Amino acid sequence: MQIGPYVRLDGVTGTAMDDAAGPGGLTVGAAAAHVNVTIRTLHHWDAIGLVRPSGRTSGGYRLYSAADIARIHRVLIYRELGLSLDDIGELLDAPAVDMTGPLRQQRAQLLDRISRLQAMVDAVDRMIEAASSGILLSAEEQVAIFGQRWEPSRIAGARDRWGDTAQWAQYAERAAGRTPEDWRRIADGIARLEDDLAAAKRAGVRPGSAEADALAERHRASIGAYFDCTLSMHVCLGRKQAADPGFTAYYDAIEPGLTVWLRDIIDANARARGIDPDAATWT
Repeated sequence: MQIGPYVRLDGVTGTAMDDAAGPGGLTVGAAAAHVNVTIRTLHHWDAIGLVRPSGRTSGGYRLYSAADIARIHRVLIYRELGLSLDDIGELLDAPAVDMTGPLRQQRAQLLDRISRLQAMVDAVDRMIEAASSGILLSAEEQVAIFGQRWEPSRIAGARDRWGDTAQWAQYAERAAGRTPEDWRRIADGIARLEDDLAAAKRAGVRPGSAEADALAERHRASIGAYFDCTLSMHVCLGRKQAADPGFTAYYDAIEPGLTVWLRDIIDANARARGIDPDAATWT
């Protein structure tokens, strides 16, 4: 006995009745399982006239014939091609239409989509390689671009030390999209900055002066080519470099005492902008 559109006193729902086997075709549940769509989808396609079942059980439940299943498969193919349900309905209900034109158009769109997806795959591959190697340049290319004093092993050392940080992830993302020409422009900018820092140190430019602050900001911007660098992070980097024998040797080879002077102008610039260098943290 049925007391509503779905619930019967024997506890069987309408959907369960739809799933029951019946003569003359597949029930909606069996058809949905056969073509791997939901029952709701088939109900909707029936409601809009896209795929109407050819038969009904004695109880009024849908039955899908072999031709109905074939039509469902055609709908799925066209959906995969990107056609709307309205367009699919027009194609299916107009058997005399020349399918060549629409299909060629869809093929061109698919090829374009494949091309864009392949470009995305290539970009992801570059990011994976950049995250692993640190830079998409050979050791020879690195030396040719960054100069004879450059040591390619620095990249591996930085990866081992910082590879699990957000800054390394940001660096790898940016590195993945850079060409040798991009790196050459960055290297040229750093070389000009180092020359200007050395000249200012030799000229006796004092930390805290407008000229020194401008140089400190240029130095922070050069780090920004790799990852976003706040004033507080800049202070931490300046002090870490000043305490590192390798960095000290690098900068002092450009100009004696340059490492400590650079640390001092970074501290003074941060202090002028509201950051206490002695309380700076990596944030």
